[in-house]
Amino acid sequence: MIFNRSKSMPDDVPATLDLDRIPKHVAMIMDGNGRWAKKRGMPRIAGHQRGMEVVKTVAKASAEVGVEVLTLYAFSTENWKRPEDEVGFLMKLPGRFFDTFIPELKANNIRVEIIGDITGVPTDTQRVVLDAVAQTADNTGMVLNFALNYGSRAEIVTGVQEIATAVAQGELAVDDITENTVSQHLMTRQLGALADPDLLIRTGGEERLSNFLLWQSAYAEFVFTDVLWPDLTADIFFDNLITYQNRDRRFGGLVENKSNQK
Repeated sequence: MIFNRSKSMPDDVPATLDLDRIPKHVAMIMDGNGRWAKKRGMPRIAGHQRGMEVVKTVAKASAEVGVEVLTLYAFSTENWKRPEDEVGFLMKLPGRFFDTFIPELKANNIRVEIIGDITGVPTDTQRVVLDAVAQTADNTGMVLNFALNYGSRAEIVTGVQEIATAVAQGELAVDDITENTVSQHLMTRQLGALADPDLLIRTGGEERLSNFLLWQSAYAEFVFTDVLWPDLTADIFFDNLITYQNRDRRFGGLVENKSNQK
């Protein structure tokens, strides 16, 4: 099916992508940087360097078609187990990324947010990411949300501890604890109604969540692709969005008339 296109929509967006049914929140596990480099006889850090450019491509592609939140799994709590030189490079990568991309973020009205325990990363890295958040704070378009030193189980444990403390202090009754209560004690609460992803994409051929947005992804659609992150293009990303649009999202119920889905 070919959809009517906005006159201002760039020509590189496929006509089969329905701009009225774009997922509001897309989450991505950026996997395959190391394998991409190994296939080319290059050090793993070369894959991460290339992957940084793909982040820019996907961010701009998301913004131009109307994605409202793009959450990227930049560094997990488990990634500290990697070789020291690789971890050191990854900690310096935000500085290189934002140094070149902040002007484009401003030009595209994209706002940067961070989830994760950034107190656990080097001071220089903290400064860089917080500066990016500050520099883009007035932007009103898409949120580019980086999960940095993030682990979903740790996030949930911290949230439960906060709720338990509120109960112990008499600020909250046990019977008043709801799903919304839990959501309001997770790191994604700053995203409000957009906290839960509609679509979760993982590149690199693996089919697991790897401790990423476990609570928030309860009703997300999953797309797993064999494409390694450094090989991802805007066209492939748009194809993933089309795959999402071809799904029936029932949220545990039934859809009587598919033509009425949004």
